[in-house]
Amino acid sequence: MNSIDRSRRRLAVAAAALAGYVDATGFLSANSYFVSFMSGNTTRLGVDLVANPHTAVVPALLVLGFVVGVFGGALLAAKAGKQRKFAVLCLVAALLAGAAMAGRGAELELAMALLVLAMGALNNTFQRDGEVSVGLTYMTGALVRFAQGLAAKVLGNGGAGWESWLMLWLGLALGAVAGAFALLTWPAYALWLPAVWALVLALLARRIALS
Repeated sequence: MNSIDRSRRRLAVAAAALAGYVDATGFLSANSYFVSFMSGNTTRLGVDLVANPHTAVVPALLVLGFVVGVFGGALLAAKAGKQRKFAVLCLVAALLAGAAMAGRGAELELAMALLVLAMGALNNTFQRDGEVSVGLTYMTGALVRFAQGLAAKVLGNGGAGWESWLMLWLGLALGAVAGAFALLTWPAYALWLPAVWALVLALLARRIALS
């Protein structure tokens, strides 16, 4: 976060909020499984293998789908070059729109598959040397960097930029609040908002790349 300019930091926070929104809707729709938080699904997989082996296939498929989404997004990002943020976010928007249409048709399994693919692909938005530079769907690292930076600030030996990591986490958290509210209030339309959101982010990313 501290190595990118202010406009890209804002884009990262908005993308993290998108991830939080989508994960909350997936969590509420699919028996407390996640579409972006694979650490949680991995824990569910371990528990299910022992306690409920017949349900272990669900978190296993979600993890696999996420990996496929990251893989596909990475290939697209490599092909898109300087416009990778725009290309990746357009892919995310298309997958989320597909999930919204599947949800309207009561095809929950297809909707979840498209959501997890979208969240995997989203992590290719910020890259450096072919690797993720800012994680958008997982916040443990962001919280660690925030706390370490704050400690360094208190000790007087650095810590500049700690607030950027806090903002990234807040983006995800507030997005989750918005997603839960939207799904519980307007269930028929809740998945259309992140599709539009991702498209707006794609256009902003293109504008940033051209500036």
